[in-house]
Amino acid sequence: MDARELTRFAVKWSAFGVGLAAFSYATYVSANFLRYGRPKVAKGSHVDALLDIFMPNYEVVDRHSVSIAAPADLALATATEMDLGSCLVIRAIFKGRELILRSERDNTIRPRGLLAEMKSMGWRVLAELPGREIVVGAVTKPWEPNPVFRALSSDEFKSFHEPGYVKIIWTLRADSVGKAESVFRTETRAVATDREAREKFRRYWSFLSPGIVAIRSVMLPAVKAEAESRWRANAA
Repeated sequence: MDARELTRFAVKWSAFGVGLAAFSYATYVSANFLRYGRPKVAKGSHVDALLDIFMPNYEVVDRHSVSIAAPADLALATATEMDLGSCLVIRAIFKGRELILRSERDNTIRPRGLLAEMKSMGWRVLAELPGREIVVGAVTKPWEPNPVFRALSSDEFKSFHEPGYVKIIWTLRADSVGKAESVFRTETRAVATDREAREKFRRYWSFLSPGIVAIRSVMLPAVKAEAESRWRANAA
């Protein structure tokens, strides 16, 4: 096979790969759109009574978990301190959202650490079980290029029904399964406050939720690696 044939072969398979990726993404978006409003109900160890206090009914949900060879309190602390901005994949996902929605770049200097950074953006801790779970929430219009996150008190969040918004809640949780073993979990729930907001959020979630899911998929292995590294260092 000469150079020209190699070039044609590479172009052909590159085009095939792009086409396959586009088809897969379109299929995912369509499925997401159709199953909107029919979230999977948590069962067994995935049930979260604390989350249920603030949002027992929701339209979308995203759950992830990972086993960690470290105590629950250390796993949770590690998660709250994760620096998402240090991850190339996560930075690329945020950049992709900027391009898709034509967002203005946020040049705000924010504190490092997942929880501190989210609080600086407008999220608020609604409830906490020390060393076990932290529940964070806000109301916003996520489809806007530069959404504003409104922090509400626990009672205000539960009773919030102002039209045109989406209530979003997420948790960082670590369940102990042994002296030095735990399961770290994160769950995100969302519900719109009226029909118009629901239609907008349905389109937004259908197209951009792959990025949200990808962030969690990258975050959990990072939490696992860092927590286990800290535990080994403490035990040495």
